[in-house]
Amino acid sequence: MTSTDVSKDAEDSGPSGYAAARLRLLTEEARSGPPRRAALAELTDEWLTGLFAAGAEGLRGVSLVAVGGYGRGELSPRSDLDLLLLHDGTDSGAVAALADRIWYPVWDLGLALDHSVRTPAEARKTAGEDLKVQLGLLDARHIAGDLGLTAGLRTAVLADWRNQAPKRLPELQELSAERAERQGELQYLLEPDLKEARGGLRDATILRAVAASWLADAPREGLDDARRRLLDVRDALHLTTGRATDRLALQEQDQVAAELGLLDADTLLRQVYEAARVISYASDVTWREVGRVLRSRAVRPRLRAMLGGGKPTAERSPLAEGVVEQDGEVVLARAARPERDPVLPLRAAAAAAQAGLPLSLHAVRRLAATVRPLPTPWPAEAREQLVTLLGSGRPTVDVWEALEAEGLITRLLPDWERVRCRPQRNAVHIWTVDRHLIETAVRASEFTRRVHRPDLLLVAALLHDIGKGWPGDHSVAGEIIAKDVAARIGFDRDDVAVLSTLVRHHLLLVDTATRRDLEDPATVRSVAEAVGSQGTLELLHALTEADALATGPAAWSSWRGSLVADLVKRVAAVLAGDDLDEPEAAAPTAEQERLAIEAMATGSPVLALRAQTEPLTEEQPPGDPEPLGVELLIAVPDQPGVLPAVAGVLAMHRLTVRTAELSALDLPDGVEGSVLLLNWRVAAEYGSLPQATRLRADLVRALDGTLDIAGRLAERDAAYPRRRGVVPPPPRVSVHPAASRLATVIEVRAQDAPGLLFRIGRALEDASVRMRSAHVSTLGANAVDAFYVTGPEGAPLPGEEAAAVARKLEETLRG
Repeated sequence: MTSTDVSKDAEDSGPSGYAAARLRLLTEEARSGPPRRAALAELTDEWLTGLFAAGAEGLRGVSLVAVGGYGRGELSPRSDLDLLLLHDGTDSGAVAALADRIWYPVWDLGLALDHSVRTPAEARKTAGEDLKVQLGLLDARHIAGDLGLTAGLRTAVLADWRNQAPKRLPELQELSAERAERQGELQYLLEPDLKEARGGLRDATILRAVAASWLADAPREGLDDARRRLLDVRDALHLTTGRATDRLALQEQDQVAAELGLLDADTLLRQVYEAARVISYASDVTWREVGRVLRSRAVRPRLRAMLGGGKPTAERSPLAEGVVEQDGEVVLARAARPERDPVLPLRAAAAAAQAGLPLSLHAVRRLAATVRPLPTPWPAEAREQLVTLLGSGRPTVDVWEALEAEGLITRLLPDWERVRCRPQRNAVHIWTVDRHLIETAVRASEFTRRVHRPDLLLVAALLHDIGKGWPGDHSVAGEIIAKDVAARIGFDRDDVAVLSTLVRHHLLLVDTATRRDLEDPATVRSVAEAVGSQGTLELLHALTEADALATGPAAWSSWRGSLVADLVKRVAAVLAGDDLDEPEAAAPTAEQERLAIEAMATGSPVLALRAQTEPLTEEQPPGDPEPLGVELLIAVPDQPGVLPAVAGVLAMHRLTVRTAELSALDLPDGVEGSVLLLNWRVAAEYGSLPQATRLRADLVRALDGTLDIAGRLAERDAAYPRRRGVVPPPPRVSVHPAASRLATVIEVRAQDAPGLLFRIGRALEDASVRMRSAHVSTLGANAVDAFYVTGPEGAPLPGEEAAAVARKLEETLRG
């Protein structure tokens, strides 16, 4: 069906005809994107023109004007109709009646309407007071009525905007920054707002407004295409949800991808991120240019007076060979020859990052257009400039993004293309893969004084997740890529081996420290064998912390840092030749010993609940000790069912378990018996923490069997069902036979939920295994727990029996 056919239907049938024609247009599979948006705007224009003509017969000095997105002809399926009824003020009563004749049919069809009735003077006054109104009027488009009235308003509004731009653009920039702070950056969010997030459709509209001011213009390359892609995604979102929404929720991404003919939700997000990155970079460049122009205007009168009316010459300060600073930006020197100097892009980038200055758009584009590829392997200067860039701290981010916007990064590092704009569907991660790698380098730059080879640390930070663009284990794939990249950029064979080891094992320390028994010699020895040398261990320790800090708030804490430091200390001892065959058990603290003795004396659990803090070290800044959380210490005479009892009581009291350790405690000489010590870090899910006396009373009842924990938890779940959200992946239970010589290690990975640890503990008790120790950690919404278990006689479980226990536990958790 052609647009003419659709329009005829609308004319013939009035409002109902418009509704039918609109529906047919939106369901046409052959038409989508800009043609459909333009056709929808044209169809709506003709319908509204008919409504206007029917109500304005004999009325002069009035016009109907589309503003905002409708004014631009960008109607998405559920877009608002932004309309202005403009009049000359001669017959307000007739204009009000005409407004009713137009607005009510729109409302009757269930269309969202943003409307106003104003004279040109009122419209200009309102625009002067409200930036949103002024931005909408910049896109004013005549629909029906007095064309001269509409044209006069457009001319006046544009003139006002240009005259007031020096005052209004800084105000607009401030409002944009506040909105970005609230909504986040579109190019990194898993559930982005396509309109309001930074780099979204609102920013694309603002760039049009800045261009209309004649003060500055955005870089045009790719901008229209980025805007079109975001509009296409919003169209598909409206069609799949049937709602006027701009938020691309997780549960709708597969449907939206299918509507657009894309492979999957990840492909969809990557396209959204790429578009947002173009708009964000264009915004940065444009606002920088606005600032430069306004500063120039402010100082020009004074300079002219000082120089006798002559034109001032911009000062150029050398930064590096072929690189200078001018007007607060890094530009190429006049004598620079990018076509003869393949290291110049890295030299310019390093100089800009070191100076904390942006790279000029003109400079980056000239480099992209003329520079020759680097030879393989890279010359030493190129490698050194890359390391300097990576070690420059926070300014590295903006400089890297400038290079990436013009395709220079993928020309330097072709493997970067696979991680560029790649989403990470993990609540712990707050960045895309590529931005996470840069953030890790920024964090690693803070640790360069802690290691002997800061260059290897920074390059490892850049490459540690490079394998995420490939199938399988990203650490394994990344090791192969890192070897190739390290050799290509000029590292020698020994350094290549270190870098590949760092990439292969970048998760080893934190995984082992939080999920394994550090008192077990096999644990420490396996890490030492993987790392291989003291120097590599030092680098891996710094990389581990930088990686976690760059991941997000949930990935690192002082508690995790202390566990990793403890593991590093033990591994360093092994690498230095110390023997771990006869390890000495860690001495209990005075409080642990006191609780254990009291538990043995009373034959019942004893506990202490308090805030836990970490004492200051010489490296920490002055101030209060850093809080680690709320620590719950429990000592219980050794008996079956301790773990599920404690976990169940905590779940009943709505306490979220962040970390947990269970171990047997050696008592002082002369005290007979065995005590289990549980060291938990917990947080209240709602309200404040319960009193320790209440926890102890319920724990006593749980251990003697008079408290039905399973029944209480089931009743609560039935009374307060959890909201349905994104379906998490199923739990996975695995056996790690080589992780310990003293016990069988069973690892559980599952979605964190109230009562999860209770269910695990009860399932292990039902399997008639003894728990030697437990190591529980929560990362965002994911629980990763390791349990060291033995048979009744205290020996590791035979292989088949261990596998059967794991299968049974997984079935229990899936059920």
